[in-house]
Amino acid sequence: QVQLVESGGGSVQAGGSQRLSCAASGYIHSSICMGWFREAPGKPREGVAVIASDGNTRYADSVKGRFIISKDNAKNSLYLQMNSLKPEDTAMYYCAAAYGGTCLSRLSYAYGMDYWGKGTLVTISS
Repeated sequence: QVQLVESGGGSVQAGGSQRLSCAASGYIHSSICMGWFREAPGKPREGVAVIASDGNTRYADSVKGRFIISKDNAKNSLYLQMNSLKPEDTAMYYCAAAYGGTCLSRLSYAYGMDYWGKGTLVTISS
């Protein structure tokens, strides 16, 4: 089992930046795949960014060039640096993890991860 706890959400003005963090605990192996997903009001959950065990990353087109996913293996932590934020980035952001399969392809599946945090709310005001 893997436990995930997000932090760093809050309210930000459009154009600003925010950094989300995710602390992982439990069974953490170097082969873990981790990512961020989000769910906006009235919209289905979508993948934002994923990072594989080898450090390769994949982003949703809507955040490419604005968001950066990174991880600190020593701290069992995942991060999402969000820049140039837009009102449409407003959503509940979930940290997620999985083992096995093709990590980067999991971005395409809204519920394609095995472990989920409870989420942290990000609100962008115009």
